[in-house]
Amino acid sequence: MKDYKKYIGSILGDIVSDMNVNEITAMVEVPSDEKMGDFAFPCFKLARVLRKAPNLIASDIAEKLSNEGIFEKVEAVNAYVNMFIDRGQLANELIKEVRDTGSDFGNSDVGQHKPVIVEYSAPNIAKPFHIGHIRSTVIGNALYKIMAAIGYDVIRINHLGDYGTQFGKMIVAYRKWGNKEDVEREPIKTLLSYYTRFHQESEKDPSLEDEARATFTKLEHGEEDETRLWQWFRDESLKEFNRVYDMLGITFDSYNGESFYSDKMARFIKELEEKKVMEPSMGANIVNMEDVGLGVALITKNDGSTLYITRDIAAAVYRKETYDFYKNIYVVASQQNLHFAQLKEILNRLGYEWYDDIVHVPFGLVSLEEGTMSTREGRVVFLEDVLTKSVEKTKEIIKEKNPNGENLDEIAAQVGIGAIVFQELSNNRIKDYTFSWDKVLNFDGETGPYVQYTHARCASLIRKGFNLETIKDFDESMLGEISTEYLKSDSAYALVKLLYNMPQVVLEAAGKYEPSVITRHIINIAQAFNRFYHEEKIITENEAEARAKLALAFATEKVLSKGLDLLGIKAPERM
Repeated sequence: MKDYKKYIGSILGDIVSDMNVNEITAMVEVPSDEKMGDFAFPCFKLARVLRKAPNLIASDIAEKLSNEGIFEKVEAVNAYVNMFIDRGQLANELIKEVRDTGSDFGNSDVGQHKPVIVEYSAPNIAKPFHIGHIRSTVIGNALYKIMAAIGYDVIRINHLGDYGTQFGKMIVAYRKWGNKEDVEREPIKTLLSYYTRFHQESEKDPSLEDEARATFTKLEHGEEDETRLWQWFRDESLKEFNRVYDMLGITFDSYNGESFYSDKMARFIKELEEKKVMEPSMGANIVNMEDVGLGVALITKNDGSTLYITRDIAAAVYRKETYDFYKNIYVVASQQNLHFAQLKEILNRLGYEWYDDIVHVPFGLVSLEEGTMSTREGRVVFLEDVLTKSVEKTKEIIKEKNPNGENLDEIAAQVGIGAIVFQELSNNRIKDYTFSWDKVLNFDGETGPYVQYTHARCASLIRKGFNLETIKDFDESMLGEISTEYLKSDSAYALVKLLYNMPQVVLEAAGKYEPSVITRHIINIAQAFNRFYHEEKIITENEAEARAKLALAFATEKVLSKGLDLLGIKAPERM
């Protein structure tokens, strides 16, 4: 599609030859008040160049632009040139582009197939996959889809928390209080109960902490029984995690977690020492970064065991050597801001020139109404329970409104799970929020179900307008020639502009690593379509008019479907 801002910049560049065309294009604005045009060009800066009053320059430019075919109207208002795009031309261009590209509308080749890693979700083995994990999971999945849409080759990594002292605690707890049957019947909840009991008992008997550390050291050294139990806990946990991923429609290219790097850390500990980046401190090894305001990073403890940052150094270098990434994106809570700043600085001090290609995408935390979640105390809300409950409530709502509806279970799953995902992605990712069942299960207002319903309404109009059994029977050629004079009303044009802006919105979301940019935009599209739907009769006796308006419904259906897909949400054709 034509980039109108650039196109206007090139036209103005011919008129104002005293300035660089890129500089002129940058000056073109989109007025906040639509009455002032679709685009505006301020002439204050030109006054110094042309040595003429800004209002006179604006009048001259407006007169020269009025003959350009892309404009319906051009007017000078004080020092501004206000430009109104030809509504029919824009509608025609939009509909043609959507017809030609279909589900690829909004895609681009900006990424040029450069490899980008997105690391997200990363639950801890043998611990609950709780509501707090949904943020990393769905933000990461949306970023993967967005980056892929603009042409990057994305590698999706689930860096499982499958290593560390907690496994020493889990193994000790299992040996003292556990049994195989309970773990196999309900792995996560059973292992959580062991973990919770361990912390209760260790308060009475601190020697349990020493036993857990010693057990983890055995695991690090590959002792047979400790390794067998750890592998079993990992396998059983993944079975439960994958049920949730299946509900969300999420898959990964790699599940290489912390344990994968256990045999790769010695190389970097040696490198840190040889390059004098690391220094001994009270029996441990550290990297002192106080000179750049990043404190001290502990690399190995005094018993020789490693930490998160040791494994992340190994992981970053392994990924660079394996994938030669353009960007390595970590979707991890804002609590880890210092950790990733330290990681980048250590990689810098080791001489890895790509250290700045590490990108931490932080997000706010989820808390419960009764306080912060705590795995140790067993105070968590399981993500699977949230998704299941949302689907059940959705099913009840649909049955009330449409008792004879088809595919009830499938639609309830699409809408119920979509509601949870949409809510997570509807606000700026950095904001903290408190989990509330009432809020999660409220489908009124600016929600995922509202967007999905609007998509289904568009699909219904197309079926009705072309006498189809299903939307799958529709062929774009049925639209024929579009008489865009029927798409010039204010409500139609407002919708056309929002649809037209979708590719730019995808680029903005990618640039900011912010899925909520898309969420807000498709809410605006849904609202604009519903205004158009209520203000105008779409299926009319005038065939040309009906075809034009159905073409706009078709474009809306495609763009909403694309937007929902980029967020990891299904777009049902009936609701």
